[in-house]
Amino acid sequence: MKNALSNRGGPAVPSRKEKQPNTHSSILYLDGVSVTFDGFKALSELSLVVEKGEMRAVIGPNGAGKTTMMDVVSGRTRPDQGRAIFNGTIDLTKLDEASIAELGIGRKFQKPTVFENQTVYQNLQLALKADRKVFPTLFRRPMPEHNQRLQEVLEVIALDDHRDLQAGSLSHGQKQWLEIGMLLAQDPELLMIDEPVAGMTDLETEQTVELLRRISSNRSVLVVEHDMEFVRALDTKVTVLHEGAVLAEGSIDFVQNNERVIEVYLGR
Repeated sequence: MKNALSNRGGPAVPSRKEKQPNTHSSILYLDGVSVTFDGFKALSELSLVVEKGEMRAVIGPNGAGKTTMMDVVSGRTRPDQGRAIFNGTIDLTKLDEASIAELGIGRKFQKPTVFENQTVYQNLQLALKADRKVFPTLFRRPMPEHNQRLQEVLEVIALDDHRDLQAGSLSHGQKQWLEIGMLLAQDPELLMIDEPVAGMTDLETEQTVELLRRISSNRSVLVVEHDMEFVRALDTKVTVLHEGAVLAEGSIDFVQNNERVIEVYLGR
């Protein structure tokens, strides 16, 4: 999709007064988080608040700290300092990846990883939030509530008509949707999605916008993306990272008109 930038000259003024986030009702609160790798400061006292039920887009140049931020939240990276508070009370920096996933945080990486020799429905069954011990997973019989849950997920990701197809036969975009569905099957409260429309057709990109809107109707979603037209279509609050900290935050029009954002990321 083409990068549509408009009205970038002159000082930026938000189109409406931005609502101040309430950290007490937040789903995610990063407070002064710093991470250093071999002398390189990937995050520099990063502070960020995502409210419950909010969809947030995060953008920024390569090396801005977007991936490291998600690594901290998901437990892959332990910060040098700072807190990452989930649901108002739980400090994620003290937990491992498995414990964080069990709390209700799902993360989708850029490249889809589905079981290509299994059907769409079987992929969702394997991901279903249930007993993760080997024998119950392999031999449990589907329960009515499980079938109902998976049917709901199929409808959300628009793959109901493909439920019996092998995942390997899906298009790139459909595989992305299936992996999002596999996370939804685990019923997360916060879903972090990394560059969901990379490699998608324009039509798939438009459908992904609708998919994320459906998902965000009843859970919090954090989307990291480079496609500015896609970010605009999401019509949500945008956070711009640069050198491991928040450079700007607000509507897409506000950040696209911010002189520093233009200088370090968007260009003229």
